[in-house]
Parts: sequence; structure tokens; C-alpha cells
Amino acid sequence: MAGKFVKPEAISRDEDGAAAPSRPRDRIVLSARDLFHKHGIRGIGVDAIAEAAGTNKMTLYRHFGSKDDLIVACLNKVAHDADAAWDLLEATYPGDPAGQLHGWVRLAGECLVSDGRGCDMANAAVELTESDHPARRVIEEFKTTQRDRLARLCRTAGVNHPDLLADAMSLLFEGARVSRQSVGAEGPSARFMRMAEAIIASFGANAPKTAPDTVTAPDPATAPHSVTAPHTVPNPPPKTEPSLRVTGASAAGSAPKLRKTSKALA
Repeated sequence: MAGKFVKPEAISRDEDGAAAPSRPRDRIVLSARDLFHKHGIRGIGVDAIAEAAGTNKMTLYRHFGSKDDLIVACLNKVAHDADAAWDLLEATYPGDPAGQLHGWVRLAGECLVSDGRGCDMANAAVELTESDHPARRVIEEFKTTQRDRLARLCRTAGVNHPDLLADAMSLLFEGARVSRQSVGAEGPSARFMRMAEAIIASFGANAPKTAPDTVTAPDPATAPHSVTAPHTVPNPPPKTEPSLRVTGASAAGSAPKLRKTSKALA
């Protein structure tokens, strides 16, 4: 039964194409996170995780006292990756909070196009109904931190009512990811970026310091954890919006391109 979940090609490479970690603990977390994302926490047992990680249950339990401990480790890795996405925004738009805010919209749009399984944190919250489950605290702290970081960004971008805008953007993104799962990529989530930009404009955000570039949809052949994604974004936004890919220095006067990051914003 566990064997059907094994993907040998995923063991040697991680989701960005780099060599997979050699330490058993890291391999277990990487494999568990991938399987939880694809099949759900309740749909995967430790036997399948151990096999996908190229190890055994004894080794798994030596590193993690229980499956619940492994779930917590996976969610902490999700939070770590989200921190890296914020770092990317700051590095791409240094000293430009308005540019970072619009860049956040584009990274969120990247998540919606490339990943049909939604937010790992939200999915875990639905599955883990026990109020005292150790992962519940990780989920709550993560979601609160993400919303607070967005609120601070809105504030430094000179937005009117920054806390209200942060709540609106957070709810829009959460709802868009649920919609993407339930009705597919051509449903309302396809218009997320237009809706988000309209909301930001209505709150009077300052203009970005850097001129925007074009939006590039991720290649479905290389986007990790993706369903069949279109090569072009349905109802594409105007060509004045920046790209999600960093491909090196941009032409003078144009915004740097944000590199593709899978599940960057959970």
C-alpha cells in the first residue's frame, strides 16, 4: 500500500531541482511534507513516509517521537520557507515598501497558478480538529505572524487603514486558495491579482519606486505540487504588472523580476 506513494525521482532531487538532503531527518521532513501536501495528513502513514525518504520506521521514530512531532516539523519548515519569501521581497525591492506590497500580490498569484493544493497550514487546520494538537499552535502563530507582517508592510507603504487592508488581503488570498482547490484555475482565483490591486488602490497606497514588468505564468512542467496549469494566466492582467521570476538584472528603469518560488506564501 505504501509503495504507491513512492516517487524515486523525488528522493534524489528537491522541489527546486537541487540535490536532496543526505541527512535522514531532513529527508524524512522533505518526503513527509511532499506527501502531506499531495495526499493530506490523514491520508499518509509513517510507512509511506519512511519508504519515500529511503529509510525505515525505526529511523523515523528515532528522529520524531510520533507522527504528530513530524507534522509539527513539516509545518515549521513551511513557516521557514515563508520567511524566505519575505526576504526575497525585501531584496528585490530594497527601500520600496510599495513595491514590496505589489510584489507580495504577485508572489501570491504565483502560488495560486502553480499549486492547486492550497495552503499547507490551512489544510492542516482543517484536518487536525483536536484543539490541543501541537500543530494547532504552530498554525495559529504562523497565520498571525503573516498577517502582522503584511500589516506592517501596508503601514510603511503609506496605506490608509493598513490593518484593515492587511485583513482584506489575507482573507482574499485565503479564499482564493480555497476557490482554486474547489473550482479550479479558471474560477474566481484567476482574477486574484486584479482584485488585490484594486483593493490596494482603493486604500491609497503609494506608487512603487520601480517601474513594473510583465507577468509570467510558471511552466506547468516544472512547477512543483501543481495540477495542470495553463501557460497563460486566465483573464491576464495588464502588461504593466511585474514578473514573478528573477532572471538577473533587469533593464534600467524596470522592476527586478521575482524568481519563481513554490508555496512561497502559505
